[in-house]
Amino acid sequence: MHFPGSHILSVSQFERSDVDRIFDVADGMRPYAHRERMTKVLDGAILGNMFFEPSTRTRVSFGCAFNLLGGEVRETTDIKASSLTKGESLYDTGRVMSGYSDIIVMRHPQAGSVAEFSRASRVPVLNAGDGPNEHPSQALLDLYTIKKELMSRDQGIDGMHIAMIGDLKHGRTVHSLSQLVSLYNKIRFTLISPKELSMPEEIVEELRKRGHQVIETEDMEHGLEGNDIVYLTRIQEERFATKMEADIYRGRFRLNQAIYTRYCRPNTVIMHPLPRDSREEANELDNDLNQHPSLAIFRQTDNGVLVRMALFALTLDVVNQVEKTAREVNWYTERRF
Repeated sequence: MHFPGSHILSVSQFERSDVDRIFDVADGMRPYAHRERMTKVLDGAILGNMFFEPSTRTRVSFGCAFNLLGGEVRETTDIKASSLTKGESLYDTGRVMSGYSDIIVMRHPQAGSVAEFSRASRVPVLNAGDGPNEHPSQALLDLYTIKKELMSRDQGIDGMHIAMIGDLKHGRTVHSLSQLVSLYNKIRFTLISPKELSMPEEIVEELRKRGHQVIETEDMEHGLEGNDIVYLTRIQEERFATKMEADIYRGRFRLNQAIYTRYCRPNTVIMHPLPRDSREEANELDNDLNQHPSLAIFRQTDNGVLVRMALFALTLDVVNQVEKTAREVNWYTERRF
């Protein structure tokens, strides 16, 4: 992939070498993300952060990543506060907003909406989630986390076993992650969900075509056995017609300390794209695992800043200039990582 000036809309754009390049750049961002050093490589650049669907981590981490590179952020955080409610098309919005920004990050509830927006944009557009379709930067940060977690256990991504659990039909994070992981070799996927919420058939078929083993099951306990990574997702309530319909599946699959100890092998990495639904009727990832050393969910969020900094640096073609404006920070920076 040629990164400078490109839109990043789908993980299908990436080859394995592209992923390696992103991860190498992300590694180099660590001193800046940890506030050990600062850079002004994007001084004067403006990010248009356009989120037409609720978000905390993705919106804030994209903004944080751009700020850490020295840029400024302008945010739109509610579709009701935009001219889209007046009937303006995504094309017109893209044409206008790209005149105010040097790069745009966009989330929208409709599948394909970010791609439609990008066709009118005069600057690069990064997909921060288009309905139930894709979430490329989340997949990248998840895979980056998987790589780091497995490296600490002297393992690699090739040949790993991963279980994906929950709402696999509507979960854009698992859609993108499974496709990104398929760039590697001999992966075993165990897909655990109700049949009504199973992974889209076209994704499963593509994984098998690429030579990976795919097991689909509703049996969570036995599906947990023998995995290196367990990746849970919440029921995507916003994708259902009614809350009552979502409630049919809520709380069906839960992971807690007792289940982990009984069915998972030691050191199985626990991941979740967040937010986890901690309400009593859901609680897919129990708080009794909060201090477990294999719980990686907060390392995922930290890694999101690194990966998104890398995407900005690559897309705006400043990777080789980051160090030129770098210096030590002058405030107290000790953190408990």
